This record gives sequence, structure tokens and C-alpha cells, in this order.
Amino acid sequence: MAAGDTITQSLDNSLPVVVAAARQVREFEGVMPNLCDKVTLDEGTGQSWREVSMAQLTAQEVTETTRLDNPQQMSDTLFTITPTVVGIQTLVTDRVAARISPKAYAQVGSLAQNAIERKKDEDGLTVLDGATTSFGGASTTLTSGHISAATYRISSNTTEPGNPPYRCVLHGFQIKDIADEITAGVGTYNLSEGPTARVFAEKFQGMVAGAQIYEDGNITVSSNAAKGGVFAQEAIVIVQGRAPRTATVRREDIGGGATVLYLYDEYAYGERSSGNWLFEIHSDATAPTS
Repeated sequence: MAAGDTITQSLDNSLPVVVAAARQVREFEGVMPNLCDKVTLDEGTGQSWREVSMAQLTAQEVTETTRLDNPQQMSDTLFTITPTVVGIQTLVTDRVAARISPKAYAQVGSLAQNAIERKKDEDGLTVLDGATTSFGGASTTLTSGHISAATYRISSNTTEPGNPPYRCVLHGFQIKDIADEITAGVGTYNLSEGPTARVFAEKFQGMVAGAQIYEDGNITVSSNAAKGGVFAQEAIVIVQGRAPRTATVRREDIGGGATVLYLYDEYAYGERSSGNWLFEIHSDATAPTS
């Protein structure tokens, strides 16, 4: 028999491994669902939300000799959005549930909810990617001028002007170019209080040409380029069908017993006044190094 003190290394095979904490892989909180016009599809109103837009009429000058014999014909356009269902399923066997750390097991529901929210945000970003007109390009360094051009194209649109608020959703690597534009003179002159000093100290936060800037890390960066967008809030409508719901089902026929968790949401996005109130911003999104 060996002589000596009994320490942790002596009985490391007998000591249980206890997980003291459990951490989810952090996700970027999506912004798109909160930046659009929101509509809820009420029960008993069918599967689709419908909105009619009435075309403009034209008035004419009338003198004492004018006879108004040219009636203006009214016309309308139907805008329809049909919510669809998204969902996620997780299954944990009783064998796993009995042995997994309670702290880790407690994360299952929130992980599934995060997946639903990420999907909802990514679907909204797809609307930006589908804009009729795009400013910039894959190798273009984003400037405030691209955003300014978009907001003026919206507010002074010759077909139908869009009303504020205006939104600008970009990947952080795109926003970095705006910050660089603002702080370009740092090091060549004294930095007094003002926009440049604030951006230098706190990153870029705020507005450009009337558009509030939002960072969304769920925007895909492909070949060092990303696509965001500038839009009037009224340009994008998200229609909510049934409210998000959760269901838990016992399955005794799987692995000696298991619990299945289902999460569902029902929604869809649509673009109002297509081509007039939404502009894609396509620019370089190389990971910053300086």
C-alpha cells in the first residue's frame, strides 16, 4: 500500500465533475421586427392581411370659360401579406435530463426562443436584400453620402414620398467605415467636444441624414461585403398571425422516455410602395484591423 497524503489527484476518478454554470453562445439581438410597421391579423379575418392604396388624382386650372368634362378615374392597388409559420423542435431524453447539469438543461427553452427570434430578424433582412435599387457595391467603402442619397430619394420620391421615421440597418463592419469618415482628422488637430470626439470615444451611434443607424450582426458578410438598407418605417410591414406559442409533449416511445419542446411563430414581411421607400446599401465589410 502506498504511503502519503490523500489529495484530489489521488482520487480524481472518484470525484464527480460538477458544472457550476452554463452559458449560451451569445447571439446578436435582431432589430428588424422592431423597426417596421406592425400589424396583427385578428381572428376570423382570414389568412391574409390586405391593404388598398388609392392612386393620385390630378387637378386642373378652371377659368370662367372652362368646362370640366374630363372626369378623373379612380384606381386602387391591393397589397396582400400572408403570414407563414416557423418553428423549432428540441428533444431531450429522460436519461440525459437526469444526468445533465440543471444549469445547462435550463437553457434549452431560451436557446430555442433565440433561434426563432434570429429567424424573424433574418427574414426581415431578406426584404432589404430584395430592394429594387441598390447603392454602392461589393468593393465600395460606405460613406454618409450613400445613406443621405437614400433618405432624400425616399423623402422627395417623385412617385410617392415616404414619411419619417427613416431607418438604416447595417452590419457593424459597414458602420465602421462611417465612423472612420467622421474621425478621419483625428491626430491632425485638437479633438474638442463634438460629434467627432463622441464617435472617437464611444463608437458611432446616432443618425445620418435623418436616418437612425442600427447595427445588426445577423447581416451576412459574404466575400468581405454586406448588404444593409435604408427605408422609411412604413415601407416594411410585418404581419403577425397567431401569437408565438410553446408546446411540450411527452414521448415514452423514445429512448426510455423523452420530452419534446416545440416553439412556433407566425408572421410575414411585405414591402409597401415597392421601389420608392426602400434602398439597399451594399458595401465592403472586411473585418476591421485598424
